[in-house]
Amino acid sequence: MPSPELDIDNLTVSFHTPKGKLTAVNGISFQLNEGEILALVGESGCGKTVSALSILRLLPEPPAEISSGKILFSGQNLLSMNTKELQNLRGHSISMIFQDPITSLNPVLTIGEQMA
Repeated sequence: MPSPELDIDNLTVSFHTPKGKLTAVNGISFQLNEGEILALVGESGCGKTVSALSILRLLPEPPAEISSGKILFSGQNLLSMNTKELQNLRGHSISMIFQDPITSLNPVLTIGEQMA
């Protein structure tokens, strides 16, 4: 059986605030194989965006901190990558479509062209 394309294991994300440490995401785990789609759904403020931004390593550290867990993409440990390695990966191999499709997608191109 092939390894999953994306493997998130026990990911915990916290923020340092003046009142102390606030855990925003507590121990999420999931795996995605090539071609699979995952939707993160939930109420406003439940951690969907923080989870996605953490996977892409786009949260500012500090105040954000990935307290525990692992993030593997195509067998590569994203938590051990430096900024340049992450920049080369983002947009080419892994990306995120934000909620506002007007600013995220080009209406002239098909979804397939933009996702390929």
